[in-house]
Amino acid sequence: MTALSVALLSYSTKPRGGVVHTLGLAEALAAARHGVTVWSLGRGGDTGFFRPVDRRVRVRIVPFPDVPGEDVSARILRSIAALREAFEGFEASRAYDIVHAQDCISANAVMRCVRTVHHIDHFTTPELAACHERAIVRPYAHVCVSAAVAAELSAGWGITATVIGNGVDAERFAAAAAGGHAEERRRMRARYGRYVLTVGGIEPRKGSLELLEAYALLHREQPDVRLVVAGGETLFDYRDYRARWEKRAADLATAPVVLGPVGHDELPVLVAAAEVFAFPSTKEGFGLAAMEALAAGVPLVTSDLPVFREVFGDAARYATDPPALAALLATALAETTAPTAEAVARRDAGRALAARHTWAAAARQHVQMYHSLLDH
Repeated sequence: MTALSVALLSYSTKPRGGVVHTLGLAEALAAARHGVTVWSLGRGGDTGFFRPVDRRVRVRIVPFPDVPGEDVSARILRSIAALREAFEGFEASRAYDIVHAQDCISANAVMRCVRTVHHIDHFTTPELAACHERAIVRPYAHVCVSAAVAAELSAGWGITATVIGNGVDAERFAAAAAGGHAEERRRMRARYGRYVLTVGGIEPRKGSLELLEAYALLHREQPDVRLVVAGGETLFDYRDYRARWEKRAADLATAPVVLGPVGHDELPVLVAAAEVFAFPSTKEGFGLAAMEALAAGVPLVTSDLPVFREVFGDAARYATDPPALAALLATALAETTAPTAEAVARRDAGRALAARHTWAAAARQHVQMYHSLLDH
């Protein structure tokens, strides 16, 4: 197929799922000899992304300094304006075949674009609700990373989206679980002991309070097992939720380890050294962090959502509430020391599933869609 010139737009340089998706897709498109430019806001003085980017990908970071005391609505509106001004100014001298927005902010910043809807948010403030609505109805074509999200888009707006699953850097996480990284995993376990890991930070959508309740039940029976919480870089203000979470942790006499954002190079070993990966989200589009855990051969316990049943199938265990989550975590922990045939089969199925989700395959599907749009 003819090489394309593609602009991928993201709202942040930080390690969130949508940003990981943007970079993975950009690099795979560039490897297939398409011209790719990634545009993003450089929050907090960032001049580049959280990890190195393939030199074949052009990167344009739009400065976006922090404003003390700025609320979320004002910050999002300022984000849209800053990205729009920079992108439209550059567009005066260059045209892309495809402009592909990866989130609500970037879809508001450009007039004509393809949009990936990773998941559907629900905002209560008028400004954010209006931004969310525009970011769904204004793009001329849509991609969803799962059929479950595409069904929500169809039911809510009558929009038909192309379903293209996430790619996963499975080899990076599989390698962290192999013999060459045994000493690094040993050091990680010496630091945290036996631990249940979750990635995504402390916020409502990640089911953080539900996981805390489940961990308290587990901790009563297995006090040597710790809960480690990684990640959490976000545009939104979850301080009130975080305060509730911390108070509840104290009331339950638990002491989870809260790491915050973890370095790109450190994350695979942190995942591979975990006994179990917990992913009790209340809303997701795909579950990239959980798929990375499967690539590392780590048992996965998720909330029982249609999207997780679709994406993970028999490779995960599914919990409907905190007591069920605690029980499944306990089962998975037991099987790490005394693996059953079923557990081994589930682990192998998870590794194979993650390995099938390549960025090269995702890029091919995107290129096919891009060409079909240009043809019409």
